[in-house]
Amino acid sequence: MSSKSVVVFDLGGVLLCPAPQQKFHEYEERLNLPGGFLQSVILTSGPNGAFFRAELGKMTLSQVSHDDVHMEPSTPSVCSPCTKSSGPFTFCCVAAFNVHSCPVLTPSFLSFQPGVQIHYVELGDGPPLCLCHGFPESWFTWRYQIPALAAAGFRVLALDMKGYGDSTAPPDIEEYGQEEICKVGLERKKSIKWVTLIGHDWGGAFVWNMAQFYPERVRAVASLNTPLFPVDPNADPMERLRALPIFDYQLYFQEPGVAEAELEEDLRRTFKIMFRGHRDMVRNLCPVCVDFIAGGLLVGLPEDIPRSSILSESALQVYVEQYEKSGFRGPLNWYRNVRRNWQWLCTKPMGKIQMPALMVTAGKDIVLLPIFTKGMEDLIPKLTRGHIEECSHWTQMDRCAMAVGHLFKWLSPTCMPMGNCTL
Repeated sequence: MSSKSVVVFDLGGVLLCPAPQQKFHEYEERLNLPGGFLQSVILTSGPNGAFFRAELGKMTLSQVSHDDVHMEPSTPSVCSPCTKSSGPFTFCCVAAFNVHSCPVLTPSFLSFQPGVQIHYVELGDGPPLCLCHGFPESWFTWRYQIPALAAAGFRVLALDMKGYGDSTAPPDIEEYGQEEICKVGLERKKSIKWVTLIGHDWGGAFVWNMAQFYPERVRAVASLNTPLFPVDPNADPMERLRALPIFDYQLYFQEPGVAEAELEEDLRRTFKIMFRGHRDMVRNLCPVCVDFIAGGLLVGLPEDIPRSSILSESALQVYVEQYEKSGFRGPLNWYRNVRRNWQWLCTKPMGKIQMPALMVTAGKDIVLLPIFTKGMEDLIPKLTRGHIEECSHWTQMDRCAMAVGHLFKWLSPTCMPMGNCTL
């Protein structure tokens, strides 16, 4: 009986394909493989396998091709059914998905004051783009966009924002006020005369603030999901927050130590609940609907919840490992500066943002609703809009190719002609 040798790589970190599982299923049918076989091959490679290292940007596709994942025929649960067809063959996702090679990312650190460093990864040459993530994420959230934008001719810098990932996470709440955060951004750009800022969630709030307070350093600004919220000097910011039930989770985050204890208790469960795509959102699975009586954000939700289709096992492990380093205190402290941020924003009269800007909304974002962007043209004359109707809050993961497409369409006339890159 002849055996089959299958070599497969799921390059989640560099693959411009929003649904690899569908492609796996198509090839399983075509090659007469049992359902779920290719996924099983990937997972057996373990955290040191080619799949996991490629997703982290630690190896190139050319290196992956020499670091095959092999399944031994002696593994009956996976390989025995494959012997029903005769003849050896090779399966390679590089050819199947027409994947473009992604160079290894360059990690770097910026020291801007004693004992405080900001970690970032860098890829490509050309006009600089700075990618700024939100909560509860890291630079890794941009894993699909980094190689695409670099291939288009940009120098891409994806930050671990202050308090996240490998960046320093000071314990003091005031360290995470937007005035302090913008000082970090300004320091990073001392070596860059002009930069285009792209943000999501809290990263979106940061890039809008940079555009308002330091317009001379910002070439253009783009936000995924996060609108520009004009400051109202006559309205108490906490009262405004309490008036919108969808922001109850931010009220829950105010007491130091409370949310940290809940979110850090089981990091795998936390991220599996948080990161949900538009295809697998469950009506009663709402991680922003706080049960104040029961006392928690995740109370009442399943203990063992399946991963979303937008979150691979290796990606989940990356987030778990990153948050095991410094926990949730730093990220949550961003939410504990509501009044301090309001006071700072009130020091500068709200003027118009004159540089080119992009606002991309998501139809299935249950917090940052598209309606919140109404009237932004009055404050941003050069605003370009994009919208992805079937998209959750996690735009970079849920609709990775469409997010890149909106950025390409906007960046091309705004910053430079596109380089050699295809979607």
